[in-house]
Amino acid sequence: MLDNLFNMSDEKLDIKTEFIAGLTTFLAMSYVLGVNPTMLADAGMPATSVFFSTALAAGIACIVMGLISKYPVGLAPGMGMNALFTYTVVLGMGLSWNAALAAVFISTLIFFLITITGLRETIVRIIPKDLKLAIGAGIGLFLAFIGLKGAGIIVADPANLVGLGALTSAPALLALIGILITIVLYIKKVPASVFIGLIITAIIGVIFTAAGFGVGGDIFMPAIPKEIISFSFDTTVLFGFASGFGELFSTNPLDLIMILFSFLFFIFFDTTGTLISLAQSAGFPEDENGEFKGIKNAFIGDAVGGLIGVILGTSPQTAYVESSTGIGVGGRTGLTAVFTGIFFLIAIVFSPLILSLFTSPVTACALVMVGILMMGQLKEVEWDNLVSVAAVFATIVMMLLTYSITLGIAFGFVTYAVAAIADGKAKEMHPLVWVLIIIFAIYLFFGL
Repeated sequence: MLDNLFNMSDEKLDIKTEFIAGLTTFLAMSYVLGVNPTMLADAGMPATSVFFSTALAAGIACIVMGLISKYPVGLAPGMGMNALFTYTVVLGMGLSWNAALAAVFISTLIFFLITITGLRETIVRIIPKDLKLAIGAGIGLFLAFIGLKGAGIIVADPANLVGLGALTSAPALLALIGILITIVLYIKKVPASVFIGLIITAIIGVIFTAAGFGVGGDIFMPAIPKEIISFSFDTTVLFGFASGFGELFSTNPLDLIMILFSFLFFIFFDTTGTLISLAQSAGFPEDENGEFKGIKNAFIGDAVGGLIGVILGTSPQTAYVESSTGIGVGGRTGLTAVFTGIFFLIAIVFSPLILSLFTSPVTACALVMVGILMMGQLKEVEWDNLVSVAAVFATIVMMLLTYSITLGIAFGFVTYAVAAIADGKAKEMHPLVWVLIIIFAIYLFFGL
């Protein structure tokens, strides 16, 4: 049945590989179970309810994604989007979390309509190839930066913005050991090297703690509200958006437009850019139009997943770049996503164990290794074409420095336009690309 459903025979894969890939993706994504409730609690939402909703929404969305698209991609509430939700819309603009969820529902519904009408496919098809490559490589660096930052290897620096952390600290040292082990395993072509690296690093972390090195929360049991891991869940945020429409539509019309546009903008380009890069890293073939095999169904799958998330009471869901860790251990079909979803559902019960073992220092080894692998996409860039090189540079650098996939894409498009005009190739660009460029420029200078 699984062979028929996911074309396992055609892909020359096996259930064991997909299972390991799904588990690896889940472990790399599992930090969302602690971060999302903590962040949305700042918006006034109950942490226990958000934890339940986060795990349930991610679990269902991953399974739906796997069944509809056959892509090995996990979905969960996006980190950048929950920050927009909490700190800009709720705390900054004074809306209640119910009204903010209502805005997310409307934006996600518009996104769904854009997807099923084929407009999203059209937009993706006209994106210049080198920009697609830059998005993938930029996300790889972004992913590695998340890992290094979470482990304390890269820290905030008042003089230089970022700097090197204390490498002798327990989290940083554990992450460094894990990264080196994973690199060696991969070079030696050890099967499931990224997953094995995760497990070995977790074991070393247990040894560190048992030896008294890093006890007290440095490695295990990070700063997560106790109620999240108490097995006591409430469901007050389910369908919480329904009571927020009245407040939302009573806000200033210009504010309402900017709120909806900002959510839609983030949802569209964050998840679309991620799906493109994941399709590239998975080696899916392209057709004569430069469209990846099955990408249309992947778009529908993540749009449906987004609707599921807001109905269950979370900030916008998106395809996760951490899915590259599962792809890195051999995941190539939707069965990987289904297994990832199952693990999210299991996490509702086993959250204390998951959150205590696979923390940021442990998952850093997988994130950095995936970042290294995704950089390989840049070999296909036209390096003798300065228009492409300038756009690639802007996309990658700004994605990393602004800590935003969407802003990196925006800077890349605007740079590409300016360079194309200077090179006399502006007329070769699709009219819809110019529409996107104008939208990106407006967003960069006037967006939320």
